[in-house]
Amino acid sequence: MGAMSVRNQPSEPSQDGGAPHALEAVGNHRAGFACFVGRPNAGKSTLTNALVGQKVAITANQPQTTRHTVRGIVHRPDAQLILVDTPGLHKPRTLLGERLNDIVRTTWAEVDVIGFCLPANEKLGPGDRFIAKELASIKKTPKIAIVTKTDLVDSKTLAEQLIAIDQLGRELGFEWAEIVPVSAVGDSQVGLLADLIVPLLPEGPALYPEGDLTDEPEQVMIAELIREAALEGVRDELPHSIAVVVEEMLPREDRPADKPLLDIHAFVYIERPSQKGIIIGPKGKRLKDVGIKSRKQIEALLGTPVFLDLHVKVAKDWQRDPRQLRKLGF
Repeated sequence: MGAMSVRNQPSEPSQDGGAPHALEAVGNHRAGFACFVGRPNAGKSTLTNALVGQKVAITANQPQTTRHTVRGIVHRPDAQLILVDTPGLHKPRTLLGERLNDIVRTTWAEVDVIGFCLPANEKLGPGDRFIAKELASIKKTPKIAIVTKTDLVDSKTLAEQLIAIDQLGRELGFEWAEIVPVSAVGDSQVGLLADLIVPLLPEGPALYPEGDLTDEPEQVMIAELIREAALEGVRDELPHSIAVVVEEMLPREDRPADKPLLDIHAFVYIERPSQKGIIIGPKGKRLKDVGIKSRKQIEALLGTPVFLDLHVKVAKDWQRDPRQLRKLGF
């Protein structure tokens, strides 16, 4: 396997802006799991990030970018809401696609609330019906219809969409627990959505410590940040062609305690040699940009300066090869 690498020096340590709320839980505290479903690119990851208030699920303009079950954790005085972000359910064409769909169905059966994301600016289509039909078969779990991207439409279009969604539930023989229009980008009604989900959660103590925002291992989150940066601007290749594996994270030796440095070595895997030039770019510029962008986000996530060492490798047709899928974490 040929490899091309780029190294990225750290910037100054970033100051962590968000401090957790130091509020004691009082009587009738609720805690539970919710997951957002919907067609690819329906705004699920953006909504997760808006609710949690910090970037935890990766968002990109291409559909089908969330692969791992990234949990965002919303801490409130009266409740703890754990968001499970599943990949979009779709008709599978590859072994990877089938595995992703299995993950989705398993997740739906285990959560306390399902939020079905439907963009306000797109009429209901066969993809939405396919998902709604699957949802109808899961009887016990309350289902909330979340109309996303409301900042992109006028009030008449929004009203028509709300009516269409209400009818979709009736046609399939179930009633939505709520129908909520939101705009995660404009931060409109996001708080209200959390207020409506909380009463549907079981009563109980918090399941995660106060400061946690996600239970993903750091290496998985770092790999996702690198993958997101690598996806940006590569619209002519399927996003699924890129996988990122963090090989090792080691504190740099011989550094004073007040000036730590974390060495991160990661591989960006692609399926074909022809994709290598696209990722690397002319004279390695694209890969360098990917390194700079992702390193800043990794430093913000970890709160420590980072030296990022990126290599690009070809793993031939990894999406169709069970052995390679296992190696790349699927």
